[in-house]
Amino acid sequence: MDGKIQSLRARIDGLNLQLLELLSERARLAQAIGELQSAMGLSHYDPVREQEMLEALTAANPGPFTDATVKSLFKQIFQASMQLEEAEEKRHYLTSRSAHRADTVVEVGNVAIGGRHAPVLVAGPCAIESAEQVEAVAARVASRGVTLFRGGAFKPRTDPYSFQGLGEEGLRLAREACDRHGLAFVSEIMDAKELPLFEEHVDMLQIGARNMQNFTLLKAVGRSRKPVLLKRGLAATVEEWVMAAEYLLNEGNPNVVLCERGIRTFERYTRNTLDVSAVALAKLETHLPVLVDVTHSGGRRDLLVPLTKAGLAIGADGIMIEVHPNPAVALSDQKQQVDFETFDRYLEDTGYHTKLSEKRHEVYGF
Repeated sequence: MDGKIQSLRARIDGLNLQLLELLSERARLAQAIGELQSAMGLSHYDPVREQEMLEALTAANPGPFTDATVKSLFKQIFQASMQLEEAEEKRHYLTSRSAHRADTVVEVGNVAIGGRHAPVLVAGPCAIESAEQVEAVAARVASRGVTLFRGGAFKPRTDPYSFQGLGEEGLRLAREACDRHGLAFVSEIMDAKELPLFEEHVDMLQIGARNMQNFTLLKAVGRSRKPVLLKRGLAATVEEWVMAAEYLLNEGNPNVVLCERGIRTFERYTRNTLDVSAVALAKLETHLPVLVDVTHSGGRRDLLVPLTKAGLAIGADGIMIEVHPNPAVALSDQKQQVDFETFDRYLEDTGYHTKLSEKRHEVYGF
């Protein structure tokens, strides 16, 4: 009896090897089909084709497996083939770690972002409001070692009657203040037609959360030589965020920095919810630098320090924060901008310039 069992097991072993060979051949054919579909811009998943195959298999089913079991087994094979096709396609994305193993380092003026470089700090007002305001903020943050200045001249606002920014005048005022204090200027562009104006005044173009999937704007900015800061959309998946970056790289601009700024969830204690897992995923899946906007993530001044610590601890390449001489009278984001004294305490409480080494080997203290 034992000899017969061994003989049957030997036959099973042989069939296993034959099945493996057939499955491998099927996978190679599926990969070839996937490459053709990608080249033609077609989806890899064809539900009609899948249903046809399942019906043909159940019609030819000789038993002893039931039709339901046959369908279940082959659906697993179909799914594995689909995952293989998607993994193969992913390796060709310009944003992918598979295509570009080393960390990308983006230079904005003389500031390096990413790789082994220490985390940067991007600070400035939500909106540029006046010559006096932008001069005061630029002078203050520069005196505290900040080298990247943020400020909005064109403001996307939910309420059409709220302050929309100073436009071209705002860009000019910020450019002059940044030049006086040795700062690189980061500002949000909302319309592709304004690109020449921004290229004249700005050191880094920001694509805001509401424009993350404005593909016309992404293509235009992707053709610019200016570095780009790409914020994640309010309800965008990590994949959608990375694919927006792919648009920029595909147009020839390799100098892209991602920015997690919090996503919209059911939570009401904060303005948005900081997704630290997205920062880790972006660092794993892409070679691009990643910043965290702590001002918009929580929308609360009392969360700025812990959110900064969380972002840096998980590997962010820098932090964005909004600073205003008098937030109570700010024309936008009054509740989340910090005044100069609070900014000084923030720098002290985070130990921003001292606690992390170049390689970020320490665990950031909480």
